[in-house]
Amino acid sequence: MVSKTLPELPIIDLTIVNVKPGSSSWISTCKRIREALEDYGCFVAIYDKVSFNLHNEVFSVIQKMFELPPEVKARNISNIPYHGYYKPGPIMPLLESFGIEDVTLHDKTQSFTNLLWPHGNQPFCEAVHEYAKQVSELERMVTKMVFESYGVEKYLDSHLNSTTYLLRIAKYGAPQEEEGTIGGVAHTDKNFITILHQNDVDGLEVQTKDGHWVPYEAFPHSFVVMAGEVFLAWSNNRVHAPLHRVTMKGNKPRYSVALFSRSKDTIETPKELVDDEHPLLFKPFDYMRLLKFYTEDVTRMAFCTIRDYCGV
Repeated sequence: MVSKTLPELPIIDLTIVNVKPGSSSWISTCKRIREALEDYGCFVAIYDKVSFNLHNEVFSVIQKMFELPPEVKARNISNIPYHGYYKPGPIMPLLESFGIEDVTLHDKTQSFTNLLWPHGNQPFCEAVHEYAKQVSELERMVTKMVFESYGVEKYLDSHLNSTTYLLRIAKYGAPQEEEGTIGGVAHTDKNFITILHQNDVDGLEVQTKDGHWVPYEAFPHSFVVMAGEVFLAWSNNRVHAPLHRVTMKGNKPRYSVALFSRSKDTIETPKELVDDEHPLLFKPFDYMRLLKFYTEDVTRMAFCTIRDYCGV
């Protein structure tokens, strides 16, 4: 059951005014972010670089994308699992989603746009690309703050240089009686960091370490920053990768955009995060091979795959 007594997910103000690198507020915010990711595996960021106008434009153009004919939607294919078009199915009948790989590169977003709209749709391309750029800056800031908090900032540049981004755009339909309320089944993310943004229809729930489900209630300029299993392994099990799901209610669809950060290089726990109290728990690994391992067995969906894949 969803707990009615637990506090809301941690909320951290990351607006430009409140966070300046090197300031006392920066240092204290670094600590708060690290603690939130260790305790909850996520937090709600207040981030004002995505303007209301951009928010409205993004959700306007993506809603029109879901109105395209099925044969056009099906053009969004990928050799990488969960990176292409997903149509509603028996397990998740309310969920429909698209994937845009390397979305922070304009030519990649343009290629996706041309795929679905051969005659052009620049408003879609420009809005989605600008959104991805702005939110990737949030992801990079959070990463920098965590690295600094752990005292491993010397690895930051190489990590950021190896990072690429996937944008998944999802629609959760309003549930009919025979479909139930499951929008997205409980799972952990397999990447480094996910940043989720949505329209005004709630539904996301995050499971705490003691098994309670805490609902997220969106508000203006709010983004959910969530750790994935790659982050958990990189941190030597300090960071928590939480189970989360989407439960739908009411008669309005929910739209969300989720930016997933991924590493092109081998992921390895920094030696500074290994000591007598924290022995090494994970061998070096490759993200794409982890994803392949995960998709080979559907029973792994609700479990922490990384321990089976590369645990010591």
